[in-house]
Amino acid sequence: MAFLLGVAVIRELRRRGAFEAKTEPKILDLLDLVALGTVADVARLKSLNRAFVTQGLRVMAARQNIGLVALAEAARLVKAPSCRDLGFALGPRINAGGRVGKSDLGVRLLTCTDPEEARTLAEELNRLNEERRAIEMLVCEQAEEQAAKLDGAPVITVMSAGWHPGVIGIVAGRIKERFGRPAIVIAEDEAGVGRGSGRSISGVDLGAAVLAAKESGLLVAGGGHAMAAGLTMAAGGLDPFRHFINERLAVDVEKSRGDRALLLDALLAPGGVAGTLCDALDSAGPYGAGWPNPRVAAGPARMLKTSIVGDGHVRGLACGDDGKSFKWIAFRSAASELGQALLSSAGDRRWWLAGTIKRDEWNGGNAAEMHVEDAALA
Repeated sequence: MAFLLGVAVIRELRRRGAFEAKTEPKILDLLDLVALGTVADVARLKSLNRAFVTQGLRVMAARQNIGLVALAEAARLVKAPSCRDLGFALGPRINAGGRVGKSDLGVRLLTCTDPEEARTLAEELNRLNEERRAIEMLVCEQAEEQAAKLDGAPVITVMSAGWHPGVIGIVAGRIKERFGRPAIVIAEDEAGVGRGSGRSISGVDLGAAVLAAKESGLLVAGGGHAMAAGLTMAAGGLDPFRHFINERLAVDVEKSRGDRALLLDALLAPGGVAGTLCDALDSAGPYGAGWPNPRVAAGPARMLKTSIVGDGHVRGLACGDDGKSFKWIAFRSAASELGQALLSSAGDRRWWLAGTIKRDEWNGGNAAEMHVEDAALA
C-alpha cells in the first residue's frame, strides 16, 4: 500500500509539472523493500503482489540498498536472496530489534547510506536475532510442556508469567505445527494481564473467534484474521476464554483435521531428486503464501542413515532400488510422530518421502535435498 501511494503521489506531481526542473524519483528501485515486506508479512503471492516480489528480487540482486547488502552479509547469504531468504533470513533479523526492545534498528538499517554504519547496524540485528532465538527456544520449551497436557483440546491455549511478548507469535506457530491445532500463547505481566498471539490451521477462522470473545466481554481487546490473531486478557480470564474458544471452534477444528492431506505435484524415483529439477522448479517461482513450492513424493527408498541435527531437525540419506540416493531433512521434527518414525526407519523397510526439493547450499554445498513434510511405508 505504501508503494502504491508513492506511485500515485509521483503521478500527481508529474501531472503538476513538479519534475520539469528536477529528476523524478526512481520509485521502482524501492521494490526490494516491497518484496521484503510482502514476504516477511506472509502476504499471498498472487496477482500484483507476485509481480512486485518477482521484480523486487531482481532489484535486490543488484545490491542497491546498502542496508540490505550489509544484512545479507551478516546472514551469510552468498548468493542473491531468494523468496525463502526474505522470509527466513532477512525478515527475522529486521524484526529482531522490535521483538527484543530496539524497534528503530530495522528502519535505520534500511534507510542507511553509510556502508560502515550499515555493517554495524546489521551485526547488531544479527546479534539480537540470536538473542531472540534463545528466548524463543526457552519459551517454546515451556509452552510445549503445557500444550502436551492439552493435546485433546480443539485449541491449545497456554499462558505463563515471564514469557517475552516479542516471541509469543513465533511460539504459537511452533505449537500449531507440532500439534496440528490452532494455538494461542499468552504472556502474563506482573498485574496478571495477559497479552497473547495465536496461529490457526486451514479452515479455522481464529480471528473471528477471538473477536467474538471480545464482544462477549471475555477479552479487553482482540481481533485478527483467519490464520492469526492477537488479544489482551484481564487477570483471571484464562479459563472462561479457553472454554469459549474451544466450544466455538471444536467443529471447525475437527473438520479441518479430518480433511488434512498433502497434495502432490509429481512422483519421483529417488534419482529424480536432482539439481536440474530444482533449477527447473525454481524458474517457476517465486514461491510463498498463496503460491506454494511444488510438492513431490520420492521412493520407494530405504533409509541408509538418520540423525538429529541443530534445533531438533531430523536428517538422513535415502537410497532407491536402483542405487540412486538423495539427502533429506525434516525440520523441527525430532519430537513429532513423523520425526520418530524416520529415526526408527533403518532396515529393509522401504519408504515414500514427500515434501519440497531444493539445492542444499549449507557450507558451500550445491546438491539437491528434500525437505520432508510427510512419509509413508511403500
